[in-house]
Order: sequence, then structure tokens, then C-alpha cells
Amino acid sequence: MVARRQMSSTMDTDRIGFGLKIMFLVVIFVVSINSSKSADFHTAGFEQIETTVEEMENHLSYSSTSESIFMLNDMEEDSWQMVGKKGNQFVVNGQPFYLNGFNTYWLMVFAADNSTKGKVTELFQQAASVGLTVCRTWAFNDGQWRALQKSPGVYDEEVFKALDFVVSEAKKHKIRLILSLCNNWEAYGGKAQYVKWGKAAGLNLTSDDDFFSHPTLRSYYKAHVKMVLNRVNAFTNITYKEDPTIFAWELMNEPRCTSDPSGDKLQSWIQEMVVYVKRMDPKHMVEIGLEGFYGPSAPDRAQFNPNSYATQVGTDFLRNHQVLGVDFASVHIYADSW
Repeated sequence: MVARRQMSSTMDTDRIGFGLKIMFLVVIFVVSINSSKSADFHTAGFEQIETTVEEMENHLSYSSTSESIFMLNDMEEDSWQMVGKKGNQFVVNGQPFYLNGFNTYWLMVFAADNSTKGKVTELFQQAASVGLTVCRTWAFNDGQWRALQKSPGVYDEEVFKALDFVVSEAKKHKIRLILSLCNNWEAYGGKAQYVKWGKAAGLNLTSDDDFFSHPTLRSYYKAHVKMVLNRVNAFTNITYKEDPTIFAWELMNEPRCTSDPSGDKLQSWIQEMVVYVKRMDPKHMVEIGLEGFYGPSAPDRAQFNPNSYATQVGTDFLRNHQVLGVDFASVHIYADSW
């Protein structure tokens, strides 16, 4: 089964300026790849089936007795387990888990400022009240205003605590998180910031796409992944890679590698980083973060891309999602653009 996650944000800078209102849909497809708890992955193919939208079940009403409250709290803790994948179905404790979610990239930055921190709690309260179950947000801010990562391997602890707060508040309101680890676009630093760091270190770099191929820049990215996955939350005392609040890791927001339309460079990067994440954290699912453009591996489907340029951005939706260890696919559909 495939779940459809409708996401809206009043302030979306995935690719455009802060404050511009835009609606887009992220459709999630479960990829039929069986991953073991080691670094060895076994593929069972890729299936694309009909999108469905499911309503969440009503919450259990709470008894007024202390004994009942204790029992229900205990039941909630038991049910707050890692979301996994069984065939083409997301599951928790062996039961189907249906996504109904939203995209709100700015949570960490808002949580880092006391004047806006309350909006994070308010957002999760409102989301929970209408039955939303998953939120996609950033676990990066590289070298810019309120940066999480000020320079390679150097982090602002207060901003990290802000991310801790986001994860903690999500858990309180029973909302799972898809945490994206980097940006293709310059907003919040992204691959361009990694290239700037590389140039400052004396590397001979000619393109922002060197992010995907230069060994040093790859090591910078891996170091960030390691830092986030091994972070111990200051509010919950739970390591991120052990926290069921995290639904999945997203390698990058909308990766593109226009310098290599063949897609080989990006494919190599995806293969390396999926294995790296899975070895460090075999419990959580991993997705790429692609927009969903068909590439060279499916020329007959190029007609379904939003424009002819989409085949030249170095992505290949089907091929990319056949990488061992990729658990599901997402498609970004911008209603104002395509």
C-alpha cells in the first residue's frame, strides 16, 4: 500500500524566498527493498501502486482514574515504536501505519529564538488536533544565520538544543519526523556552503556539484550525518538514531547534479550515503528527497516530466530508488509550477 502525504507550508524556501506562500504535495511510495539489520541489503524490486489517503483512528478517551491513566501511558509508550516497512506497507508493531502529514522546514530556527519558540509547540498541537502523523523538517543549517553547523564539524550547541526541542515536542504530540540532512539549494547553506568551506580549505573546486564527487566534501557531509545520528537529545536523553520519533532520514532536499545529466555522479553519491547512514543506523528508514523526475533509465517516461529541462538535472527517479537501502520514494509536486 502507498500512503499520500499532503504537505503545506506558509513559508517554504526549498527553492524560493522566505515568506512566499506555496502549496505542494509530497507523494510517498514504499519501495520494495528488504533491508536487514546489517549493511547487507536485498532488493525485491520497485513497485508503484495507487495512492490512497487514510483517516487516522480516533484517539482513545482517557479514564479519570490514576490507575487508568497509568495503564494508558504505559500503552502509549509500548505503541511508540519505530516505524518500519513490511513489503509495500509502513508498519508499527506489525500494524499498518498511514501517513497524514505536512512540511514545515523552519522548526529548528524558530525553536532557537525564544520569541518564536512557542510557535513550534503550537504547530504540533494544531497538527495533532486534526490527526496529522508525520512532519518533514530540516536537520541542517550550514554556515548562515543561526547556523547549526558553523563550519565543518563545528556546531552551535544552542541551535542543536533547538533541534532537540523540536524532536521532543514532536514526541509529546505523537508526531513523527522526517529529518532532511542537507539542501541542494542555497537556502540554509546547502551544497554551495560545503563548496565554500572546501575552497576555504584550499580545494580546487569549480562547481557546487563538486559536493557530490569530491572526497573531502563527501567526508564533510558524512561527518554531519554522524553528528546528527549520534546526538543525544538534551530534553529526552534519547540518541537520535534510537528515537522512534524519527520516521526516516532524508539524504538531501531535492538533490540535483546538472553538471552530469547522465545521473552517474548523483547515483554514486546516493549509493555511498545510503550505505553510510544504514550502517550507522539500521533501525530507521532512509529516503533520498528527490523531486521525482524521470531520467535516462526511462526515456519513454520523460514525457511525463513537468518540463523538458527535468531530464537534464542529473536525477533519475527509477534508477535512484533502486539503490539498496532506500526504503521509500517521495515526489515533490509544486501546484504553482507543475
